[in-house]
Amino acid sequence: MKAYGIEVTGLTKRFGEVTAVDSVSFAVEPGVVTGFLGPNGAGKTTTMRMILGLVTPTEGTATIGGRRYTELDRPTRTVGAVLDAGAFHPNHSARDHLRIYCAMGGHPDSRVDELLDRLGLAEHAHRRTRTFSTGMKQRLSLATALLGDPSVLLLDEPSNGLDPEGIAWLRTFLRELAAEGRTVLVSSHVLSEVQQIVDDVVVIRRGRMVAAGPLAEIARRRPPTVLVHSPDAEQLRALILDGTRGPDAEVATAEDGSLRVSGLTAAETADLAAAAGLRVHGLGAEDSSLEQLFLDLTQDRAGQAGQYEGDAR
Repeated sequence: MKAYGIEVTGLTKRFGEVTAVDSVSFAVEPGVVTGFLGPNGAGKTTTMRMILGLVTPTEGTATIGGRRYTELDRPTRTVGAVLDAGAFHPNHSARDHLRIYCAMGGHPDSRVDELLDRLGLAEHAHRRTRTFSTGMKQRLSLATALLGDPSVLLLDEPSNGLDPEGIAWLRTFLRELAAEGRTVLVSSHVLSEVQQIVDDVVVIRRGRMVAAGPLAEIARRRPPTVLVHSPDAEQLRALILDGTRGPDAEVATAEDGSLRVSGLTAAETADLAAAAGLRVHGLGAEDSSLEQLFLDLTQDRAGQAGQYEGDAR
């Protein structure tokens, strides 16, 4: 299998006065699962549709292996995509659906049973797709995308509607595809699920890119967050926010009443409380999560994005 990467350069799309995607640039490399993350309406689907040639960019380019999708000789042999997991004729069986798409793409009919088996659908091959659960439809969509044995996969919200077992299966399956040398781009806003799947991330907000690079590296750039349990929480909050701790010191209140302190280390927070004679009943560094990182990246704070911007590789 020949490896192809995705290269997006200065990609912009305007619909009248609305700018859906604004000068987005990033690369997706073979052999890793890249998460394309952002809130609903951030421009993820529009970007993926421009990569696939379904939407014409206002400015910029999107290439696969150095060529636009429309320039590929056999597109479905190079790229597989899932943009709508429910795009099936309700009266077709799973096998009939795949055979039709095999014929359309010029792929050998043997791929049908091969993929039904690999995607765990062999025993449901004769069932009409209208009887499929959401998880089964997601599997059938993936089977359709893989008919041409493509080296590049673009999956829009593939974990939507999956139960925990389905998400665990998807995580294993996508990592297997990446391990085979494929380029895998997965868009999602279900961040706690994607954290278990992706290696690299591209994060966009309101059509603009705010971060790109290996997830672990970007997470390390996030300021330390400390959880503090204290009966003197309000006094400690006021002390941290009095302006002398620096502009990056912030405090939020968790559901249990504890404080989430960012911009100070656990030791700095403990020393501050001790110097003021404030009681602390518990204190520790909070585990970094993609969920919190995502909130940090996409909230409206001037200059926030800059500290996370990587090399957009």
